[in-house]
Amino acid sequence: MTKSALHAACQAFIEQRIAAARTAMQAAQESSSSETKSSAGDKYETGRDMANAERDRNAAHMQQAQQLQAELARINPELPCDTVRPGALVNTSLSWFYISISAGKLTVEGEPEVFAVSAVAPVAVVLKGLRAGEEAHFNGKVVRVLAIT
Repeated sequence: MTKSALHAACQAFIEQRIAAARTAMQAAQESSSSETKSSAGDKYETGRDMANAERDRNAAHMQQAQQLQAELARINPELPCDTVRPGALVNTSLSWFYISISAGKLTVEGEPEVFAVSAVAPVAVVLKGLRAGEEAHFNGKVVRVLAIT
C-alpha cells in the first residue's frame, strides 16, 4: 500500500466533491433564473429565494472542498514519516490511518481499508507524535502503533 495511491484517492475524493457542488450550483442558478412570475407573486419570490439559498449552500460546500484541496496540497506523500503527523500512513492495532484530510474509508488496489483522517480528528490528535511501538488511549481502548510510513 503506497501513500501516493492514498493521496491520489484523497485528491479524487475532493475533485468529486467540487464537481458535485459545481453541478448543484449551476442547477440552482438555472432554477432561479427560470422562475417565472406567476399570478401569485409570493410563489415566485419564494421559489427564487429557495434556489438562491440552494446555490449559496452549494457554494459553501465548494469552498470547503477547496480548503480540503489546499490542506492536501501541503502534504508530500513521498516523504517518509517516523512519527504520527500529517502525511503519515499509520498501522495501528485499531486500523490503518492516513493522516491527511477527512475523506473517510478508502480502499486502494485491493489493500486493507485505510481511514483518511485530518490531523485534527480525535484519533489523529491522540496518536500525534507517537512512534512505532508506542501506545495511546482512545475511546477507552489501548491503541498500539504498529508501523508508520
